Amino acid sequence: MNPSLLAKALLSSGALTLSLGGAALAAPCRPSNPCAPRSSSSRSNPCAAKNPCAARNPCAAAMADKVDTRLVLRPKPYRPYRGKSAELIAYGEKLFADTSLSSNGMSCNTCHQDHGAFQNSFARLYPHKVAMAHERSAVKSVQLDEMVQFCMVVPMAAQPLPWSGKELAALTVYTASLQKSFRTGGNPCAAKNPCAAQRH
Repeated sequence: MNPSLLAKALLSSGALTLSLGGAALAAPCRPSNPCAPRSSSSRSNPCAAKNPCAARNPCAAAMADKVDTRLVLRPKPYRPYRGKSAELIAYGEKLFADTSLSSNGMSCNTCHQDHGAFQNSFARLYPHKVAMAHERSAVKSVQLDEMVQFCMVVPMAAQPLPWSGKELAALTVYTASLQKSFRTGGNPCAAKNPCAAQRH
């Protein structure tokens, strides 16, 4: 292999460090890349703790138990928060990156940055089938706000948001806005991401 190509390959894999002025500079890790190769040890992979595809992925570890549908499906009666769409979208965008919503340091953005981990069905109007909801609770069809609650409980290992609260409404409206720029087949990482629902 061409030496320069080999060096580039090693740099991109994080296996090579560069020496500059006597200081070793490691190739930058990409904590938000859901396609990054798995590592069995966070010591050898500084991105492992933040990488949703890493072996110590809190999403994957939390996928064993069934989810109580009373936590994630709309209660009766249900009166969602109402507000101005633009304000809710702006607030939802902030919440999407807010790790304090979880108990494990994750945010919605951990798995879904740049449409990561959204399956092709995300382009369809809700309600529809989502594999995570079906596999964890035998739910055949979910609304978008219910899917937000599934994500709160499963990968983010937190309590569901208040059903009538502004936070749930904002995350739901913002996630709906992401559908407008989502293109099916445009996410090569989805199948490799253990946070993602399986294709269906």
